[in-house]
Amino acid sequence: MFGYRVPAPDEAMLISGGRRGLGGAPFRVVTGHGKFVLPVFRKVRFLTLSMCEAEVTETCVTKQGISLHVRAVIAFKVGNDPESIINAGQRFLSDQEQMSVLTGRIFAGHLRAIIGSMTVEEIVTERQKLAAEVLDTSKTEMAKIGLIVDSLQIQSIDDGDTGYIDAMSAPHKAAIQRQAQIAQAQATQAAAEAEQEAARKQAEYARQTAIVKAEYSAEVDRAQAEAAQAGPLAQAHAQQEVLTAQTELAERQAELRQQQLVAEVVKPAEAEAERVRILAAAEAQRMKIQAEAAASYDRVALDRMLIDQLPQIVKEAAGGLSGANVNVLNGADGLGEIAAGLVSQGLTILDSVRQNMSGQDKDTKADGNTGAKGLLQLRSGKERTSDNGPVNVD
Repeated sequence: MFGYRVPAPDEAMLISGGRRGLGGAPFRVVTGHGKFVLPVFRKVRFLTLSMCEAEVTETCVTKQGISLHVRAVIAFKVGNDPESIINAGQRFLSDQEQMSVLTGRIFAGHLRAIIGSMTVEEIVTERQKLAAEVLDTSKTEMAKIGLIVDSLQIQSIDDGDTGYIDAMSAPHKAAIQRQAQIAQAQATQAAAEAEQEAARKQAEYARQTAIVKAEYSAEVDRAQAEAAQAGPLAQAHAQQEVLTAQTELAERQAELRQQQLVAEVVKPAEAEAERVRILAAAEAQRMKIQAEAAASYDRVALDRMLIDQLPQIVKEAAGGLSGANVNVLNGADGLGEIAAGLVSQGLTILDSVRQNMSGQDKDTKADGNTGAKGLLQLRSGKERTSDNGPVNVD
C-alpha cells in the first residue's frame, strides 16, 4: 500500500520529520511492524540489527616488556532496545561500515591495556581470562555507541623473533616429546609383545594341529589294523565260543552222569546201609531187652532160690556148730543170742549174694548155690560177743 513501510526482521526503521522520537531523538524507531509514512513529509531510513564482525591485529607489550602480536575477532551488533538503536543510528546511520572500524579500534586499545598488565605466561595460558577482561572494560564504552559484543576470540599470539614463547614451551615440548617417546616405546614394546604372542599362538596352533594330525593318523592306522585283524579275531572268537560251548556240554554231561551214578549206585547203597544199620540197631535193642529180661528173671529166680535155701543155710551153719566146744556163760539167753546170730549171719550172706549178682549176672547163672555155700564158713576158735557177755566157740 502506498505510504505503508515495513522493516526487515534484522532492521530498525527510523522515521524522521514530524514528531520527535524517544528522549528527544530526531527520529522515531519502528521494529517488528509496519507504519504509514507520508511520502513528502516523512523520511524513512533503515539501520541493520544483524551481527557484525571486526578483526583486530595489534602489537602489544606485556608486563615483562616483550612484544606480542595479537590477533582477535569481535562479534557485535546494535542493541535491540530503542535507546541502543537511537545511539547507533545517530552515529552510524549514514555510514554503517564505520561500526566495524570503530569497534576494532576500541578493542585494540583495551587489548593493549589489558596485555600490558599481564605476563606472557598468563596471556598464553589464560586466553579466556584475557578475553573476559577486555569485554568487561569495553562493555560500557560500547553501550554508549549503541553496540553490544556477543563474543571476543583471541585467534593468535606471536612473539615474533624473540623466541620467548618457544623457550617457555620448551620444557613442555620436552615433556611432551618424552611422553611421546615413552608412548612410542610402550607402543613398540606392546607391538613386539603382540608379535611374540601372535608367534606363540601360531606355534601353539601349529603344535596342536600337528598333534591332532598325529592323533588322526594313529586313529586311522589303528582302525586299519583292527580292520585287518577283524577276520582272524572273529574266527578265533568263534572257535573260542565253540570250545566254550563244548566244555559246558561236557561239564553238563559229567554232572548228569554223576547224578545218574548217585541215583543208581550211591543212593541204593546208602539206603541198604541205612537198612542194615537200622536192622542191626533193632537186633541189638532186642538182644539188650532180652538180656535185661533174662537178667531180671534170673535175679528173681535166684532170690527165690536163696529164700528157699535160707533155712538150709542156717541149718548148715548150725550143723557146723554141732561138733564145736561151745561154752555158754549166760545160760538160756546166751543160747538165744547164738541162734539169733546164726539167723542174722544167714541174712547177711543173702544180701552179699544179691549184690554180687547185680554185677555178675552171667557168673551167678552158672554157680549160684556154690557161692552161697562157700560164704557160710564158721571158723573154730573165734570169739563172738553179745550184750550179755562173751561167747567162746572152740
